[in-house]
Amino acid sequence: MKKIIHTIVGFVFIWSTSAYADLTIQIDQSSDNAVPIALVPFEWEGKQLYPPQSMASIVGNDLLRSGKFKAVDESKLPSRPKTLDDIDFHQWKQLGVDNLLMGRVVEDPNGTYQIEMRFIDLLRKEQVIGKRWTGISKSLLRQVAHKMSDLIYEELTGIRGAFNTRMAYVTVNAVKGKKQYSLEVADSDGYNSQPILRSSLPIMSPSWSPDGQHLAYVSFENGRSQVVLQSLDGKSRQIIAKFKGINGAPAWSPDGKKLALTLSKDGSADVYVMDMKTRKLRRMTRNWAIETEAVWAPNGHSLFFNSDRRGQPQIFQVFLDTGEMRRISYVGRYNANPAVSPDGRYVAMVHANNGFHIAILDLYNEEFNVLTKTYLDESPTFSPNGEMILYAMNQGGQGKLAVVSVNSNVTQILSVQEGEVRSPSWGPYLPR
Repeated sequence: MKKIIHTIVGFVFIWSTSAYADLTIQIDQSSDNAVPIALVPFEWEGKQLYPPQSMASIVGNDLLRSGKFKAVDESKLPSRPKTLDDIDFHQWKQLGVDNLLMGRVVEDPNGTYQIEMRFIDLLRKEQVIGKRWTGISKSLLRQVAHKMSDLIYEELTGIRGAFNTRMAYVTVNAVKGKKQYSLEVADSDGYNSQPILRSSLPIMSPSWSPDGQHLAYVSFENGRSQVVLQSLDGKSRQIIAKFKGINGAPAWSPDGKKLALTLSKDGSADVYVMDMKTRKLRRMTRNWAIETEAVWAPNGHSLFFNSDRRGQPQIFQVFLDTGEMRRISYVGRYNANPAVSPDGRYVAMVHANNGFHIAILDLYNEEFNVLTKTYLDESPTFSPNGEMILYAMNQGGQGKLAVVSVNSNVTQILSVQEGEVRSPSWGPYLPR
């Protein structure tokens, strides 16, 4: 449990863009088994020489992040077809590529854009996805590219894509020699960051509501830890837990009707469940040890949490209907900070073994694998389709975020241009 700091804080709400908090992506590791896809640069019709965004590049980075696909190097593309009739299928077969994306971006006189995409199955020699967007503003071009990535991912895997989603995280910067904390919301690839709150004292543990409209987080604005509930549109904000002692680690139930919390108001740090309508609390654990970082099973019937009741942190599960409790993690002496996959099959956790890394436990067959090779890893959070894990790590003494694919160990590192970034939380699906 992080140390509680008791100092008066100044804070401010910010709703403008915050370009300096955008995350930059560094490829740390790739997969030799990734399936190649041809991404032809989109045709462009507009006032400027180049389009505002490279749609093919955005799609390529999305698919690479999944660990399952990779874009063919643009210099190796044998041609740049514009229509299905332009494709020499024999030519592409020699390249060993089964799928091809092409499209078109047109700037309208009013400054909006028309975007078309065509995704071709080169083996079947037919178009399998055709989509057109109109009246798209410049600020939404990247979102359209993420939607393309989702369509392609679902076509090729049968699994819904999670690229057109958002994440929350906390940045830390030095301002006039003092730390400044900012709660940010950004696209899943780290772009288009929007600051939600800035404070001179720590902001911790952001957690998305299932509908994606609210964040719960820990703030120290009144000199001690408090759990805050805030809408992303800025219209509502309320402190929902300000008890004596620790108020921390909020986590929404799958139906959005409850919130798991860590509170020490009755002595030791234990896991509680708050009814969001009545604000009534139910105590789920009673132990002298620190019991914290609770997360919900997807069916809402149990909680996974971290406890050091055995001397070292391990993951336990408690069932809401019976109160039955069982230990989940057994590999190694330290396992903490659980996250549960959306299908309930996997529990990701921070595992200590020659450093702190992200590991994953398959609850179906009890297989345990360490996924990451980065340093001082913490705060794992699953993508809404369960295919990737976002987490915090340390590189060169600087806090950064990273994304690792669950099945292929492909890692991408995301960092802010200035300062550090920590406490990630991957948001739910956006409306299609």
